[in-house]
Amino acid sequence: MGDAEQIVIKVIDRIGQISAAEWDACAGDDNPFVRHAFLHALEVSGCATPETGWAPVHVVLENPAGEIIGGAPLYLKNHSHGEYVFDHGWAAAFERAGGDYYPKLQMSVPFTPATGRRFLVRPGEDTHRVESALLSGCLELAQQFEASSLHITFMTESEWQHMGEAGLLQRTDQQFHWENRGYTCFDDFLADLSSRKRKAIRKEREGAHALGIDIEIVTGTDLRPEHWDAFFRFYMDTGNRKWGRPYLNREFFGLLGETMPDQVALVMCKRDGRYIAGALNMIGRETLFGRNWGCIEDHRYLHFEACYYQAIDFAIARGLQRVEAGAQGAHKLSRGYMPTATYSAHWVANPGLRDAINRYLTDERRMVEEDMDALTQHAPFKRGPESH
Repeated sequence: MGDAEQIVIKVIDRIGQISAAEWDACAGDDNPFVRHAFLHALEVSGCATPETGWAPVHVVLENPAGEIIGGAPLYLKNHSHGEYVFDHGWAAAFERAGGDYYPKLQMSVPFTPATGRRFLVRPGEDTHRVESALLSGCLELAQQFEASSLHITFMTESEWQHMGEAGLLQRTDQQFHWENRGYTCFDDFLADLSSRKRKAIRKEREGAHALGIDIEIVTGTDLRPEHWDAFFRFYMDTGNRKWGRPYLNREFFGLLGETMPDQVALVMCKRDGRYIAGALNMIGRETLFGRNWGCIEDHRYLHFEACYYQAIDFAIARGLQRVEAGAQGAHKLSRGYMPTATYSAHWVANPGLRDAINRYLTDERRMVEEDMDALTQHAPFKRGPESH
């Protein structure tokens, strides 16, 4: 990495200001969401912009030769929407006490509750030192913007540990992930389950396919505008009913199909010759990430089939190690998705607010751990020597 004095920290207000090759050399190929194309699609489509409250202030680190050796996706925000790690209560309490919680800094991928590296380090560099330098740059920005706080969400556990050592507050939560235990087909997975759970899943799959619905997974060059048109209708219909204002627009999905087709796995469900539902997944090096679901017809079991079982089938066929099914949903447990910790770290400028949050997080981490332990006791897998 060289001497710290020779390292240059830069801030860019558009990911397009640096080349995809330079950014992706640091981002790697394990997680599609931190790649240049994904972040660029969010910005140029107007989804993650100052107008939507997601002002890009990405931090990059250059060595003396001008080569980018590290980066972090960073946003200046005036609200807490689209993050999936909730701090609305912190904001309300601070503002009741006379403070200004916004603006704040958010190191994350907008609208994407998927674990991945947030400190992007070029291979061969000293990871610890690059992360420390990027953190210093972020904290300097926080002071310049008079931001109340810095939030690093859905980070890796190793990054979380490092940020804890650096003095940031540590937070945990849980999602439900499916792990591939060397399965060669879906029946191998079913064979790992208790008899009751195995029968229940078979019933759900049979029920979904008995509805006269054809299901296909579209990826790569097979993706066409009509797929995205249909999926966007599902996304808007379901989003409007569930949370009022969907975050993503049609242009974003089109750009995704144009620039990252090989990392898209779009589950499309058709009945009587027209598409009625779909589930968007993104393909990482070892993980299939379930992202968005939508439908214009409600059919029993179809959501489970399209979002969970089709994802498992695809992951096994591709040799992927896991499926991350997105935020929330204890109902995923009975379908083979196990509780898995997620991590975030938080820097808070105001000492009083920091102390209050720290006390809260201490209790919250304990409760999350206890809840995960309790849920694990209800795992659907066989018990005893015949289990994995």
